[in-house]
Amino acid sequence: MIAHIQGKLVEKTPTQVVIDCGGVGYHVNISLHTYSLLPNADFIKLYTHLQIKEDAHTLFGFVEKSEREIFKLLLSVSGIGASIARTMLSSLDPKQITNAIASSDVVTIQSIKGIGSKTAQRVILDLKEKVLKLYDLDEVSMSQSNTNRDEALSALEVLGFVRKTSERIVEKIVKEDPEASVESIIKKALKNL
Repeated sequence: MIAHIQGKLVEKTPTQVVIDCGGVGYHVNISLHTYSLLPNADFIKLYTHLQIKEDAHTLFGFVEKSEREIFKLLLSVSGIGASIARTMLSSLDPKQITNAIASSDVVTIQSIKGIGSKTAQRVILDLKEKVLKLYDLDEVSMSQSNTNRDEALSALEVLGFVRKTSERIVEKIVKEDPEASVESIIKKALKNL
């Protein structure tokens, strides 16, 4: 309904801003990520999401369109409301959240205040495919073991093995030995393929 707000920045705190647009002050809730990106200027533009409930109309603002899209995706998950989605975007930046979802990193998502194990698993289950499509991610590497895993998967694919089948086997190997080298992952995978 309201796609963006552009106007004079009247008030600014880590959780909210007030933007004057033509004499009307709009109270906009923001994440710490957006707060850190706010320009030091009198006039700003925020992409917005309007949440309408029986008792309130709440406006959320984002400096980046990508953060707004992640916010909307998070709201689509059962058990995640606007305050938890905003907390997630305040605890981790949008790229960290998409990487955690794409790489099924339950621990990173669960590290956010208010997110338990089941909710973290639900976020990954509900959003992994959408995140991979939306951000054109193939496989996300966040650590050395993920990099080794990715290289091993690429090598197995070059050797003619189906990626989905290889992924399951490589995941088991990496879980058993997170420090495994690319060569050892490939050797172990070849024995199981």
